[in-house]
Amino acid sequence: MSANKILIVDDEEIIVRLLSMSLRSDGYETVTAGSGEQGLEVFEAEDPDIVVTDIKMPGMDGLELLEKIKEIDPEKEVIIVTGHGDIDSTIAALQLGASDFINKPVRDEALAIALERAKTKIEIREKLEEYTENLEIKVAEATEEIRRKSNFQRLLIKSSTDAIVAFDHDWKVVVYNPEAAKVFGEPAKEVRNKMTIDDLYTPKIAKIFKSVTKADENQQIIQWKENVINTKDGRQIPVRYTSNVLYEKGEFVGTVNFFQDLTEIKRLQKELVQSERLAAVGQTVSGLAHYVKNILIGLKGGSYVVDVGIKKNNTEKLITGWETIKNNIRRVGNLTQDLLTYSKQREPEFEPCVPNDIINDVIVLVEDTAREKSIGISKELDSSLSEIVADPQTIHRSLLNLVNNAMDACLEDEDLTKKHEINIKSYVEKDNMVCFDVKDNGCGMDKDTQKQLFNPMFSSKGGKGTGLGLLVTGKLIQEHKGVIEIETSPGDGSTFTISIPLEKVKVVDIN
Repeated sequence: MSANKILIVDDEEIIVRLLSMSLRSDGYETVTAGSGEQGLEVFEAEDPDIVVTDIKMPGMDGLELLEKIKEIDPEKEVIIVTGHGDIDSTIAALQLGASDFINKPVRDEALAIALERAKTKIEIREKLEEYTENLEIKVAEATEEIRRKSNFQRLLIKSSTDAIVAFDHDWKVVVYNPEAAKVFGEPAKEVRNKMTIDDLYTPKIAKIFKSVTKADENQQIIQWKENVINTKDGRQIPVRYTSNVLYEKGEFVGTVNFFQDLTEIKRLQKELVQSERLAAVGQTVSGLAHYVKNILIGLKGGSYVVDVGIKKNNTEKLITGWETIKNNIRRVGNLTQDLLTYSKQREPEFEPCVPNDIINDVIVLVEDTAREKSIGISKELDSSLSEIVADPQTIHRSLLNLVNNAMDACLEDEDLTKKHEINIKSYVEKDNMVCFDVKDNGCGMDKDTQKQLFNPMFSSKGGKGTGLGLLVTGKLIQEHKGVIEIETSPGDGSTFTISIPLEKVKVVDIN
């Protein structure tokens, strides 16, 4: 917009006419009035851009006209024409909002300068209004975008299948989505902005997340880990969790934790393992015909020798036949026990036990057989390994299986010059694991055999084995949250290592 329409107000007609002619020659549009009252009427009717008015007029003078104009439109620019020495009136006009003043007689140069100042103010005001309007539009758009993003983020958090819990710098809960309410069993209205991390989490979990804030600022993200949450309502929930610590300008401002409820996944995993185990048992049973046939042949042979001994009253035959029968009954018992153990899910029965005592018991069971087969049995027991909490049956059965396998490996060795030895070792690793090594210097295994050791229906003993021994051992150790590893090479023997979590017996102070 350009300020082109000018209202001239003066009670002297000649001055009005001269000013009007001069301004029109400069390209302005002019409207005129001969008094203050008439000037106000023309102002309301014509809405001029700039008003030039004499300050001294009969009736409504210039000051009163200025005041009336500012009441109607405070943005209008009014130039006051005053006489020399009328300082008080000039000051009063400026206080009422006049944009400029010029002295009589009005010179064209002075009027032109005053008009340019007034036009500059109008242009600045119009640009400012335009900027303000654009800024308001941009602020409104930005606010709407922030609101939209905030609603979207809130919807994401609310609909997330992960439990999301965020804390501020005082460890007060500020974000707590519906999935978190399911996991922790606390309603959002009782948690958000009310509970702290110590109120919501158990001490163990709270300590984990608090400790991360003390680490290096560049490594404030916990990699996904698994744990079990003990909720305040007594539930145990397996979860995967991670955390991210938030900083602003180097200052800690909060942290956000993510939890994935693994209850259903763990249940499905157990069902899958059980299904695979039952399928493996079915496959193994179907492949046991040769082994069972050997047992039946042994039983028939033994019974035949017993019959001969009875008929001939030959005690030696009776003893020989009975030993054969007993050995094959033992084989049937071991096979049945392996099948039952592998097919059923079993929870370890934890109790205080001494690992070294279990090793000694295993050695007592096998040393006579080992001696008969010219196999030496030695042990290296960690004297610092005292009483722990574990399942002694799992340890005993696993070690017994591995020692029997080690004896078979020694007997299968084609190098007859060796003095075959089996060594059983116990020790504690730095990562709080109790370890048992069963080492032999027997035939060893190639890589293909090693890969198939824990597969159903596979036996490195050919027709002499069922393939269930190591399967059962692996299952027992897995149920105990442990692992079994092997190092072996053909002709050099094998070392099987069992590792289970170390949990010491807690000593209760009765004082």
